[in-house]
Amino acid sequence: MKIVMAVIKPFKLDEVRDALTAIGVHGMTVTEVKGYGRQKGHTEIYRGTEYAVSFLPKLKIEVAVASDQVDKVIESIAGAAKTGQIGDGKIFVLPLEAAVRIRTGETDTSAL
Repeated sequence: MKIVMAVIKPFKLDEVRDALTAIGVHGMTVTEVKGYGRQKGHTEIYRGTEYAVSFLPKLKIEVAVASDQVDKVIESIAGAAKTGQIGDGKIFVLPLEAAVRIRTGETDTSAL
């Protein structure tokens, strides 16, 4: 099992959710985060004064999947989140040692 973690632009959430649902992934966790990559933020003008915005708003999506679904999940997220502009985000894959569904006690892939 793996955790697929993606950091994306906030307005792409619905497209990513629809793409994951289409391939049979039904659960995800979404967290509002702030950060920056190579773009290192940008400047904004507020009430006539220019401000540097170092941390940009993003969404972090975490999806627990069986190991054989990882490539399909990565392709779906990347395809749905891509705008072709700087700051589209990143996808990370982490090992998942165990999963337990609290309600039923199911474990590992049956708990996903």
